Amino acid sequence: MRVLGFGDNIVDRFLDRGIDYPGGNAVNVAVFANRLGVEASYAGVFGSDELGVFLRAAIEAEGVSTERSIVRDGETGVSTLRVDDGDRVFLGWNGGGVTVREPVTLDETGLAQPSGFDLVHSSVYSGVETELPRLHETGVLVSYDLSSEPEFRSPDYLDRVAPHLDLALVSCSGLEDADARALLDEIVQRGASVALGTRGTHGALVSDGRVRLEAPARVIDDAGAFVDTMGCGDAFLAGFVVSLFGDGWSRRTPPDVEALAHALAAGADAALTQCFVEGAFGRGRPVGDAVASSMW
Repeated sequence: MRVLGFGDNIVDRFLDRGIDYPGGNAVNVAVFANRLGVEASYAGVFGSDELGVFLRAAIEAEGVSTERSIVRDGETGVSTLRVDDGDRVFLGWNGGGVTVREPVTLDETGLAQPSGFDLVHSSVYSGVETELPRLHETGVLVSYDLSSEPEFRSPDYLDRVAPHLDLALVSCSGLEDADARALLDEIVQRGASVALGTRGTHGALVSDGRVRLEAPARVIDDAGAFVDTMGCGDAFLAGFVVSLFGDGWSRRTPPDVEALAHALAAGADAALTQCFVEGAFGRGRPVGDAVASSMW
């Protein structure tokens, strides 16, 4: 299997730790898929500043190719956060920098025909909505993270993206069971082939409009080793898609009940493993002195 993360990258700046970590939804899924033993690449826009160099080097150090990425003149995206009782708390961001302001296109990366990839993953933070129809038309599987913000689950937005998705991931944390199920069904009704909802410690749900399954989250046996929840949703998705593909998932062969159940279990395993990792995938470094002095 070959996976491509297409779109966003960012530096996650933990103010309580004084550490910058590489991240971004499209980046994380590629890295996590690679850690699960599949070949993965990343294509996106890196800022021309030193943080962009740091990000790219960290991704490549994970064995994920960035050769299809481009550099634009401008700043790297930075999100600031802290950890409270193991949960990440986002405090703000700089708008995503040049990566969001001038998002990547398929033509720029030479991916107008993404032959050689089995799945392309992107997200609402990547600004690539206009590229989704072209991706879908090539026949490659397309997964997409709808995140948790209400604006990305409105009927207008779902009608724009869902028809081009083989798998849509959405955060259902905080939703009642009935509301979470209704949201997944709506995503499928508006065009996605499969909708996956993660709910943290409350487990996950999946629906293809006919089959609806749910599975519990894994229990942490050694609470003392727990680090934080950063990247757990991305890890779940990576485990889920790698499992589905291993069970024969393709555009012509939708997953059956057994494959979906297997994938939910694989996703839960991957998310559990992620709870013991600092940042999204480690490789953090201390925030520079000039920046650190302005954070407090």
